[in-house]
Amino acid sequence: MDAVLFDMDGVIVDTEDFWRAREREVILPAAVVGEPPAQDEIRGINYRETYDYLADNYEVALSREEFLDLYESVAEDLYDTAELMPGFRDLLADLRTRGLGIALVSSSPRAWIERVVERFGLDVDAVVSTEDIDGPGKPAPDVYVVAAERVGADPTECVAIEDSPNGVRAAMRAGILTVAYGDDPEAVELADRRAENPEALRAVFTDIGVLSPESA
Repeated sequence: MDAVLFDMDGVIVDTEDFWRAREREVILPAAVVGEPPAQDEIRGINYRETYDYLADNYEVALSREEFLDLYESVAEDLYDTAELMPGFRDLLADLRTRGLGIALVSSSPRAWIERVVERFGLDVDAVVSTEDIDGPGKPAPDVYVVAAERVGADPTECVAIEDSPNGVRAAMRAGILTVAYGDDPEAVELADRRAENPEALRAVFTDIGVLSPESA
């Protein structure tokens, strides 16, 4: 393998529970008339594309601008308080020692990703937001194809770490070996490998040759 491509929310920073609670309690009830959709319909999708999905499939109660403002106000302080995955700094250092390229590949806006990179001083080669690419976001493969290009690797020589079904679909459609991180049953079913916690992720990396047994 030449590169590891990490999703951000729910993978390297612990924000997934926060987002799911805010979507369930605040965002979706305000955005949709009547019964809001199941959250899994929009999980892993860029919030700008989420509005388009809701407008196409439901009766919306907010304008696009109002919806985006609501999402951004909810996120305002999140990335200043979210915690890094336990052991992620050491994992990143070990991947660097092995000469792997590293990218963050997220449906979140670039400003949110860069806030995380800067706050934690993460040593990554590329930050790729769905908003950066000329194409659709996850579950389409475009963002992962671009990420592989930006770290100078063929997609077949990359491994992606994703926690949502739509993220897993995007990486696998790009031809990338994909690890489902966490316990989402659909993501686990779709992915090539599963890692339910940081220790299990290290074990998967060792098994596929990304890390040496000595660094596991």
